[in-house]
Amino acid sequence: MNPLLHPDGSPNRREFLGRCGMGFGSLGLTSLLGKSGLLSVTPKAHADLDVPLAPRFPPLLGRAKRVIHLFMNGGPSHVDTFDPKPMLDKYHGQMLPTANLKTERQTGAAFASPFGFSRHGQSGIEVSDLFPHVADCMDDIAVIRSMKADVPNHEPSLMLMNCGDARQVRPSVGSWVTYGLGSENQNLPGFIVMCPGGYPIQESQNWQSGFLPGVFQGTYVDTKNRQVEKLIEHIRNHDISLSAQRKQLDLLNRINRKHALERSSDPQLEARIQSFELAYRMQLDATDAFDIQREPEYMRAMYGEGVQGRQLLIARRLLERGVRFIQVWHGQGQPWDNHDDIEKNHGRLAKESDQPIAALLKDLKQRGMLEDTLVIWGGEFGRTPTVELPKPGSNAGKINGRDHNNHGFTMWMAGGGVRGGYVHGATDAFGFKAVQDVVHVHDLHATILWLLGFDHERFTFRYAGRDFRLTDVAGNVIHDLIA
Repeated sequence: MNPLLHPDGSPNRREFLGRCGMGFGSLGLTSLLGKSGLLSVTPKAHADLDVPLAPRFPPLLGRAKRVIHLFMNGGPSHVDTFDPKPMLDKYHGQMLPTANLKTERQTGAAFASPFGFSRHGQSGIEVSDLFPHVADCMDDIAVIRSMKADVPNHEPSLMLMNCGDARQVRPSVGSWVTYGLGSENQNLPGFIVMCPGGYPIQESQNWQSGFLPGVFQGTYVDTKNRQVEKLIEHIRNHDISLSAQRKQLDLLNRINRKHALERSSDPQLEARIQSFELAYRMQLDATDAFDIQREPEYMRAMYGEGVQGRQLLIARRLLERGVRFIQVWHGQGQPWDNHDDIEKNHGRLAKESDQPIAALLKDLKQRGMLEDTLVIWGGEFGRTPTVELPKPGSNAGKINGRDHNNHGFTMWMAGGGVRGGYVHGATDAFGFKAVQDVVHVHDLHATILWLLGFDHERFTFRYAGRDFRLTDVAGNVIHDLIA
């Protein structure tokens, strides 16, 4: 007899609450696992799959098999990087007709870029002097100069870019991709996030699985550390052997399975069980993948000595080993959010990232991986072509920075079926607003999914009585970006 039932067969109070989905302890455990990055599989949500992260084929003929998202935290200025605006030189110091466009703070006159632009490659795409190494790769890059987001605030814009919705809890792009494609390595997470120095704004919500099974949530790695043991805590057990650990884990698994059956196979308990399994398997593959000392010296020199070079080299090693989606953050702690001293701060940030990004593109191309690896670069929005006016407690009284700008900004993509050497869309003459072939974030997401082999309108997950998708009820594939 089931101990959770009364003699007459009716459920007792605990069983009743469990069936009604009112297990408050489960909700607390979800939060705990999410913050620790240990949320794992819910097999019943993928009942047709014995292994939730097993590699799967998309319904369409996708060009890309894996994704690396280079996230420039804080919003790099497009008019100082990949969207030259000569009119700003002409009107520098003069007021522009932008009163109808909302910015987060009061802005002033036109602010000419302190950086020069020049043409590169056979395509002749203009690139700022900030990125001399990336400029060598422009024939492999599609620059989108007409991006548009919804609001000029970090929190909602981060959620929109990473999860497709500025307010509601929704799965991140990486979670959708691993849900659709699985992973090619069962000994590593399918979705890995590298962000040095701690969580960014909105913390782990940026790589959440939302209502998707927890196995599809991003696994966070703090790449400020160099040693593998510090990159991934408890990656090695110095007290007992792997075979002894396996026996321990098998016993623990049997106990946990019995515990879960008595609680209607609670998905959060299943998540914890699967996280133990993944942690055990990672001891071999993760130790190897995160140890860049196994790379030849010339390769480490190619990527550079800084944190960005180190984490992009790790990212390439993870991509080689079958990880499906990797997000690499840059600007954590000292972000691209330069409300003042933009020449100094953008110069420093570009110097940190330019060589490593170019090294990644060239390395992937040399290995024959760029053709099926989609590389994405950009932040949550851009910056104004006008100077931000000082106020007490903000930008230290300086008039040499830019405010947030969601009306028009730049992102670029490379590899994975993208049309290299191509510029899509345009902002107005001053770079304030996207005016030609506008690409909303939903359109970007639809295009990413298309390159991976998914129709964004049919790629859904049923939750709370509704079929949800990454692009909600919007988005159009930008076919001009596809080779």
